[in-house]
Amino acid sequence: MKNNVYIYILVMAVVTYLIRLLPLTLIRKEIKNNTIRSFLYYVPYVTLAVMTFPAILYATSSIWSALGGFIIAIVLAYRGKSLFKVSLSACLVVFLVELLIC
Repeated sequence: MKNNVYIYILVMAVVTYLIRLLPLTLIRKEIKNNTIRSFLYYVPYVTLAVMTFPAILYATSSIWSALGGFIIAIVLAYRGKSLFKVSLSACLVVFLVELLIC
C-alpha cells in the first residue's frame, strides 16, 4: 500500500487550522474566570519548558554534564543574574564536566 504524503499534509493543515479557528468562534466574550485565565497565562511558558528541557539533557555527550549546566543555570537565574552570566556559567560547567568525564 502506497502512502500519499499529500493526504498527511492536508490532515495536518486541517487540524492546525481547526485548533486556531475553534477558540475564535466558540469563545466570543471575555474570559472572567480567574482559574481559566491563570491557566491560559502559563500555557506558553509550560510549552516552552516542555520543548526545551529534553533538548538540554541530550545536547551534550553526557547527561551528567548537561544536568550540571542546567542546575547551575537554574540557580544563577533564580538569584537574578543576567542572561549572559547564566549562559556563560552553564557553558563553562558543561565544558569542565566534559573534560573530567572524558
